[in-house]
Amino acid sequence: MIDRDLSSRVQKAARQFPAVTVTGPRQSGKSTLCQKLFPKLAYANLEAPDTRAFATQDPRAFLANFPKGAVIDEVQRVPELPSYLQGIIDADPKPGRWILTGSQNLALLESVSQSLAGRSAVLHLLPLARSEVIRFKRHPQTLEETILAGGYPRIFDRNLDPSEWLRSYVGTYIERDVRSLSMIGDLTTFQRFVELCAGRTSQLLNYSSLAADCGVSQPTAKAWLSVLETSFIAFRLPGFHTSLRKRLVKMPKLHFYDTGLACWLLGIRSPDQLRSHPLRGAIFETWVVSEILKHRMNRGEPAGLYFYRDRDAAEVDLIIEHGGRLTLVEAKAAETASSNLFAGARRVQDHLADSSRPCRVVVAYGGNDSQSRSNGKLVPWFQLHKEEWI
Repeated sequence: MIDRDLSSRVQKAARQFPAVTVTGPRQSGKSTLCQKLFPKLAYANLEAPDTRAFATQDPRAFLANFPKGAVIDEVQRVPELPSYLQGIIDADPKPGRWILTGSQNLALLESVSQSLAGRSAVLHLLPLARSEVIRFKRHPQTLEETILAGGYPRIFDRNLDPSEWLRSYVGTYIERDVRSLSMIGDLTTFQRFVELCAGRTSQLLNYSSLAADCGVSQPTAKAWLSVLETSFIAFRLPGFHTSLRKRLVKMPKLHFYDTGLACWLLGIRSPDQLRSHPLRGAIFETWVVSEILKHRMNRGEPAGLYFYRDRDAAEVDLIIEHGGRLTLVEAKAAETASSNLFAGARRVQDHLADSSRPCRVVVAYGGNDSQSRSNGKLVPWFQLHKEEWI
């Protein structure tokens, strides 16, 4: 298995905290990463029924089996376990003894925040970023192949057909993970909801429209979207708000963490199909936004990402707010370098000119040439990971 970009932060946290909690979507590589980084610690997987039963029925005895600590996988399966772990940590707060992983963000974080506040660092491991994908000997070479393959490690580690693996992943997610959440009753309708969300990636999130198209109530659509966020399938990108503009669109945008999964849900199975698909531009935008999000999250800076759109049709796909400056990022799937690619971002830059903050423009596009221009920087898709987005 390749080295992960998050590794250094996990190791640093383990030198400072008695426990480290690593969350992320199922199959993002949490178990592999933690076992690789902490080979001397014992390992327990709470997905195993017998192990889970032991930890549930007698948590004190279960934890007593690990006097030197352990990597405990899928800890959200026994949500009361961190409460028992609290006393053990207080008695011996030696850093790096307990490494916890879990794939249901909300359930896990609630349990950890209540019992291990101040005792556990919390880190998020998302699917592979492009900087990690290219470490595999066999990795996608073209933009379409990259988008279709997505970033789930097993696809690359075992050289699997992304479409076949994602088919199984969606089935497992719907039938196993979602079924365990009491708010989901009709799994068939929920899968339709997930597919409709994929069709809205990079679009403004309109709950009324989404609910109507799926045949559910608006409160149900909101609850189901929370499930997608909790399990690291999709996320909402908030709009950029500034007192300088009063007519900003306040709806968030919807994005998927993994474009391979989004493509599978949309029925896109080949590079040629993606190349001519009407949502190619939207999917590319999601790929750019998710790549930058992964880059920042792997370095401990998940916040500070927005999009901009006002009612005068000025818009830019991503605004990165860092320190006293802004970076405007426009995603263009076009393969030909042109000054026209900067038009939208430049318009927003002009709108923000009186904000007293430096504002640079970066256009990520589907071509091959990197160019620095007076009005911004043009970055080809395969060099996106080489930019510093912090």
